[in-house]
Amino acid sequence: MSEAIETPLPASMRNHWWWRPGWREGRHFYACHLTLDDQPQLRELVADYQQALTGMPGIDLIPPRWLHLTMQGIGFTDEIGAAELVALDQALTAELGTIDPPTVEFRYLTVDPEAIYLKAHPAETLYPLRSKMHAAVSSVLGPEQFTEPAPDRATFLPHVSIGYTNRDDEAEPIAAALDSLTTRPVKVTFTKADLLEFHRDRRMYEWTSTTPIPIGGSSG
Repeated sequence: MSEAIETPLPASMRNHWWWRPGWREGRHFYACHLTLDDQPQLRELVADYQQALTGMPGIDLIPPRWLHLTMQGIGFTDEIGAAELVALDQALTAELGTIDPPTVEFRYLTVDPEAIYLKAHPAETLYPLRSKMHAAVSSVLGPEQFTEPAPDRATFLPHVSIGYTNRDDEAEPIAAALDSLTTRPVKVTFTKADLLEFHRDRRMYEWTSTTPIPIGGSSG
């Protein structure tokens, strides 16, 4: 197995694009994630790894504009009003302004049953940012509307996906495609997050609006 793959392969792959609870075609969602529009080195690393998977059936590679590190889901847009959205922007800005921009490293690929991704190391470095996001959303929406529990430090797994699986299949062809890869570390500092409105109608997470949120008071 390639040195680029960090963990053992799953027994099989499955289609990532099943409709999760609440989701349907045309429905949009708010989230606060870390986009990579200001991280050229990390985008280059993703492109290098994606090259090995180009043309492989069953894999939807993520275009550069949609690359992101998943952090905090907020809620469906038809359940959050305009005033609440403004308050969310303000609360996130206030909370994220109190911590230093985190620096993490990306290097190894993980093959998950539904995705192929790069873990952020150490995960612990991004945990305070994740906690601040959760606190901000909870302060605006309240526990009745926002029922997600506080993030668990032990299970927190920040990562950047490079591709999603779109069918049930074996995992071995993916391993074979990645076999010749050599790894190289990329270290990045996140100076902003983004308040996103996105949908998943075209077998991809695509945002229709984005509002930058500075981390540590940085302009990004």
